[in-house]
Amino acid sequence: MLYNQNDLVKVRQSYAEVTATQRRLIKQKEQCDAMAQDWYKRAQLALEKGNDELAKEALTRRQQQTDEANDLQNQLDSQADSLDKLFEGMKMLETKINENKAKKDQMVARARTAQTTQKVNDMISGVTGKESTDAFTRMEQKVESLEAAAEVSAEMGSIGGNMLPGSEGASIEDQFKALEASNEIDDELAKMKGLLAAESSSSSSGAGNSDVDDELEKLKRDAGL
Repeated sequence: MLYNQNDLVKVRQSYAEVTATQRRLIKQKEQCDAMAQDWYKRAQLALEKGNDELAKEALTRRQQQTDEANDLQNQLDSQADSLDKLFEGMKMLETKINENKAKKDQMVARARTAQTTQKVNDMISGVTGKESTDAFTRMEQKVESLEAAAEVSAEMGSIGGNMLPGSEGASIEDQFKALEASNEIDDELAKMKGLLAAESSSSSSGAGNSDVDDELEKLKRDAGL
């Protein structure tokens, strides 16, 4: 059986009422004892004065107070046992309520933990699922395409700029490549000049020399020299 805070409040109210009644009975008994003592003193005074009838009446009143005090004591003894049991029951009920509250808090905490764990598991399943994997794959492919396009754009910009050795913005690598290409052209041109000179010395035709010179000038123009 589950007990709630309202049950504990009711038990505490009952205990307070019984305790208040107990204290009231104690005060009534104390008053009866005091009055019985007073009547006993009056009986003594009446005997000293030689008034036996008055002394007898005082003793009768004393006996009435004594009997009432005894009845009150019996009630106190009877209620004392009930009051102790009520106090024990109240403490037991309080303990049960605290235990139930602790169990309830534990179950609430466990339920919240379970819900949180379920949400996390659902999120993980969503991240590792097929749809999520496909989405990541598409994103990766798009990024790779953008990177490839950026590389091509950079290469085209470098070619279109015709950067010469030593020009502003040309990288060291580009400058060395240009120098190496220029050396190769110069070497090839020197070889061709040597061949032309040999052919020119062995030939006696002036028209032939003119053709060779024209061809040489054409090569120079093509090479940008």
